[in-house]
Amino acid sequence: MAYICCMKLSSSLLARLYNQHEAISDIIAGKPVSALTQVPAPGKWSAHDNIAHLAVYQPVFIGRIQQIVLEHEPVFDRYNADVDPNFAAGRERNTGDLLQWLTVERGRLETLITGLPGAELDRVGIHKKYGRLSIRQWTEFFLLHEAHHMFTIFQRVNDMPL
Repeated sequence: MAYICCMKLSSSLLARLYNQHEAISDIIAGKPVSALTQVPAPGKWSAHDNIAHLAVYQPVFIGRIQQIVLEHEPVFDRYNADVDPNFAAGRERNTGDLLQWLTVERGRLETLITGLPGAELDRVGIHKKYGRLSIRQWTEFFLLHEAHHMFTIFQRVNDMPL
């Protein structure tokens, strides 16, 4: 994608928005299903569960951005995957389907974020833990959250006993 069209967003943010999620396929390449589905401890998520979470959360995030555009400073609770029926359903999908869904939804997110006029990027939504965040800041938050789960996926599939 061309980065020039969206100078109202930093090049770092745009590069991660466009490409960060693609590393998941590289991280899990060649790993057996057992490495993806291994639960490290009771109550912890497998690599597959983390991928399901990222795939399911992306449309939730798109909805939040759309709400920020339409409303004056909407307030959002912390997202809790454990009570989201879509997460439970996502966990049942195979990893390949989840990665494809993630890619499709990322296209929707890219189009939404990069299509906003500069002034719209300054609109604010309130996160109950992190406070008033502009759409730029929400996007940064989203990408950092995604990176955290990607690191967890890396750890899960590479945590092999010596």
